[in-house]
Amino acid sequence: MKWPKEGAISPLWLLLIIPVIAAAGVSIWLLTPYSATEQALAALKSDGAVSVDTSRWIVLTPEEEKTQTGFILYPGGRVDEKAYAVLARLIAEAGYKTVIVPMPFDLAVLNPSAARGIIQAFPDISQWYIGGHSLGGAMAARFAYLNTESISGLVLLASYPARNNDLSGVAIPVLSISASLDGVVDRDNLENSRNLLPQDTVWFEIEGGNHAQFGHYGEQRGDLEARVSLEEQIEQTTKAILSFFKKGEYH
Repeated sequence: MKWPKEGAISPLWLLLIIPVIAAAGVSIWLLTPYSATEQALAALKSDGAVSVDTSRWIVLTPEEEKTQTGFILYPGGRVDEKAYAVLARLIAEAGYKTVIVPMPFDLAVLNPSAARGIIQAFPDISQWYIGGHSLGGAMAARFAYLNTESISGLVLLASYPARNNDLSGVAIPVLSISASLDGVVDRDNLENSRNLLPQDTVWFEIEGGNHAQFGHYGEQRGDLEARVSLEEQIEQTTKAILSFFKKGEYH
């Protein structure tokens, strides 16, 4: 092959370079997820209230008050799963085994059926709720759609199911939590998802919250500036989830 003259790039040379640049760009994008903050990492330490096991999944087990209900949490796209440790810990402290699922390249779309292995691994849990943030929520909805017999409820955080995962006729309780200043989620699709979810779906919006503050990973590109603190948004999210669980528990 003849190299192009100085100052000129031949069309053939461009055809060879462009795929390499594109592949490098995709690799960088995949390998640079939003990282968990120090506060999130601190929540992964075991203590007298919650034991934490990170050997396969991130499993937070309450040490004192326990129920037979568990919660599986799928992370948002390109977000380090550890970024949801604070939210998961608060839920575990209330007595619920909570499992955050690491995903290939931090993309739940690459392993939407991951919850199946978790359910099998903990036979002592009789009720499983599944949920996720953003892309993770869409994949949690897909799992619920395909495994209705295994799931007691679905929690969507700034998320909605795909059109081919219509849950409107499925008897699974659903909680959808959104934020008024979310600049990332597609608002039209979020609103239209009402037709894809059961009529008794619980809808809760955090006034002044944004997309990134459902986890602890800092600002997200395209998001709006929140008018409530991260702590306030996580607290409201936790309260809504726990209330949802209690209404669906066995009596």
